[in-house]
Amino acid sequence: MKAALNRGLTVLVIAFAALAVLSVGATRAHAATDVSTVAEALKESPVYVDPSMSGQLSKTDADALAREIEDADKPVFVAVLPADFPKQDLFQNLRTATGVTGLYAIRLGDEFNARADSVVLPENGVQNLVTSVRGQDTETQLDNFTDRALANVGGSAPSSWTDGGSADPTGVLIGTGVVLAAGGAGAYTLVRRNRRMKEEERQAALEKLRVVVDEDITAFGEELDRLDFHPAEKGADDAMRADYERALDAYEEAKSFMASAQRPEEVRAVTQALEDGRFSLAVLGARREGRPPPPRRSPCFFDPRHGPSVVDTTWTPDGGTPRDVPVCAADRTRLAEGRDPAVREVDTDTGRRPYWEAGPAYGPWAGGYFGGGILPGLLIGTLLGSMMASPSYAATYGSGYGDFGGGGYEGGDVSGADFSSGDFGGGFGDGGFGGGDFGGGF
Repeated sequence: MKAALNRGLTVLVIAFAALAVLSVGATRAHAATDVSTVAEALKESPVYVDPSMSGQLSKTDADALAREIEDADKPVFVAVLPADFPKQDLFQNLRTATGVTGLYAIRLGDEFNARADSVVLPENGVQNLVTSVRGQDTETQLDNFTDRALANVGGSAPSSWTDGGSADPTGVLIGTGVVLAAGGAGAYTLVRRNRRMKEEERQAALEKLRVVVDEDITAFGEELDRLDFHPAEKGADDAMRADYERALDAYEEAKSFMASAQRPEEVRAVTQALEDGRFSLAVLGARREGRPPPPRRSPCFFDPRHGPSVVDTTWTPDGGTPRDVPVCAADRTRLAEGRDPAVREVDTDTGRRPYWEAGPAYGPWAGGYFGGGILPGLLIGTLLGSMMASPSYAATYGSGYGDFGGGGYEGGDVSGADFSSGDFGGGFGDGGFGGGDFGGGF
């Protein structure tokens, strides 16, 4: 029996020795200082230290930093590179090579900077993080930056950190050995559970929106019925028929978009279609009455089902500051007479409330009606506006006021080269490293 135990121990020793050899080989494979090498390393682990820079950040410290990022399940990438590493378009090229949305921080010699996809962290957030750690030594700087970034960044870690990255058998063996040796199976399970919970939250938000949007679609369909317009009726011309056709198309598009929606941010396309359809009806109504077509305006702030607004009126929400909001003719009259406007209310945990006092799920709904440009001013100081400005909102519902990430990606998603360089910025308050990169920095 002792002989059997000895044989078993010998097998284990040989196995771990083989893993050690493979690991050394893998480390050497990442020793070359080029963007592709750095990118491949970051697909497998959140921290890469060029071999020539081990004096600035030791393997022990780098591993500890990587574990912190992985445990937080956040798309934060850190690279420590030599000062003579090519600076030209470094961030853009690295982001393209990894193909993963996230926050990228680079220590280049004694300099430091960062950039991020806006779905992960807005530009001003990146700038503030970078500024807060300038002038610190490498270990302190990266520790502080990472701690603060993890508390603010949105999205989840890329799956390649937990599923072994590429299909290379050497990587699979190394990953398997690390999981077995360090008990990484538990961390892997935790990451998957967190992602499942986030997906369940998104689906719950989508179902809340579905109720409200279905009401909007039904209301618009009823408007079409009440219109009682016939393309062949007396007095109808081509312009009227085109308006009517656009309204019908918008109605069908809204139904189709809602039926296929899988994520809350996709609802924006539904309310955009409804807004366009209601404006077409307003134009058609003016033509039938012999009036000039109205100018294109945002829908009524208090309830977009009221149709296009006719004027901007000063309004102050409870506990908020005054702001100008677009209102329909009926609500303009109500406000002028000292009465309350007819507000769109939705279901919340505390009962029926105005949509701007409801949960963050209604951000996409409002964003489709009012767009990214006007919405911040309308919602500033309201509960919904405050929620939409937070990183956690971007992680679940997309980024910005109704501007949901452009391609539907969030932190940690694989977008490949499908990202806008103008949407990948921040952290360049002092001009960065130069090098001719877009928007300053390296």
